[in-house]
Amino acid sequence: MMVLEGIRVLDFSRYIAGPYAGMLMADMGAEVIRVESPGGAEDRTLGPMAPNGQSLPFSYIIPRNKKSITLDLRSPKAQELLARLVARADVVLENFSPNVKGELGLSYEKLRAANDKIILVSISAYGESGPYAPRVGFDTVFQALSGVMSYTGFPGHPPTRAGIAFVDFSTALSAAWGTTLALYHRQQTGEGQKVELALLDTAISLMASMGVAAECQLLGFLRPQIGNTTFYAFGDCFQARDGWVVLSVLGNSLFRRFAQTIGHPQLPQDPRFQDDMSRFYHRRDLLPLVQAWIKERTTAQVEEAMAAAKVPCGRVNTVAETLADPQVKARGMLVGVEYEGVGQVPQPGVHVRLSRTPGRVRTKAPRVGQHNQEVYGKLLGLTGEEIRGLKKDKVI
Repeated sequence: MMVLEGIRVLDFSRYIAGPYAGMLMADMGAEVIRVESPGGAEDRTLGPMAPNGQSLPFSYIIPRNKKSITLDLRSPKAQELLARLVARADVVLENFSPNVKGELGLSYEKLRAANDKIILVSISAYGESGPYAPRVGFDTVFQALSGVMSYTGFPGHPPTRAGIAFVDFSTALSAAWGTTLALYHRQQTGEGQKVELALLDTAISLMASMGVAAECQLLGFLRPQIGNTTFYAFGDCFQARDGWVVLSVLGNSLFRRFAQTIGHPQLPQDPRFQDDMSRFYHRRDLLPLVQAWIKERTTAQVEEAMAAAKVPCGRVNTVAETLADPQVKARGMLVGVEYEGVGQVPQPGVHVRLSRTPGRVRTKAPRVGQHNQEVYGKLLGLTGEEIRGLKKDKVI
């Protein structure tokens, strides 16, 4: 038994935030039916590409554990099929812009008419209210608008985005969480509801949760770019003999152990380094002492010394080194799935671990429309002739 077994999700979303949310639910047992336009969703053309020219993330990774059907929502014939699908679903997941979703029949009002217990999970760029609501946008735009890019990077360099789409993926996690909350509420009351998320909302929430908005408004402090140095504590990226390591020394007890380890036990008594704030403001005095100790050692030696002192430290891996990392292997966080003509594609393991109802990678990512016959035939009861007619008319 898996925790979301018996829950059916119609996933109309594209790109990252919606599809990843759907993947998270599918990993936990939900029947997630990805609804693509005939010929495939536009995200299947996005890189990186597999040797056969197909998108690695959007053709082989994020659609895993899902089914795929095709449906042209702009076709008049599609709206009847949509209503019948919604009547048999628990959740509809979509990320169209507010002015488009109504045109496609995905407004909450229309979905409720087909199924008054439906849960609509609606993801958009800016939300469905406010002056920016009609605009579209992707992750980097919201890293910028949130202010985070302005203080990411090194002094004198352009504003810098993060190396992963953290706004998209955080929105996806919130969407999966919001869906489970709505399902729990429906279990208690029998009522469906709408769950709304916006990429800008996510970005602002993450920024403000770190106190960045408060320090600006209350203290008048605008964060500058400080590279890999940690704000309000001591930490940075240091070069060892054979690579780079990152240190994060937060709190006085950690700093005492750290100072002892690098051979400067007197540092905690120095007024410049008496607490996190002092160490942040006097980091330029501390950095050369630490760098001098680290440059004489290998990354492994630094990691071992810091592990013994219980000081957070990690080697800066290349992706190839991460693939071979023994801890990553021990946790099963990369799962190889074989695809004909492509090879073994590394998939993320299920990172939320439930002791009684664990998730797992059950099925490969589907081909476009792979489950048309199953869903339209078995679920909706259409005949083979009807399905062939819909395909001929390019409805599916």
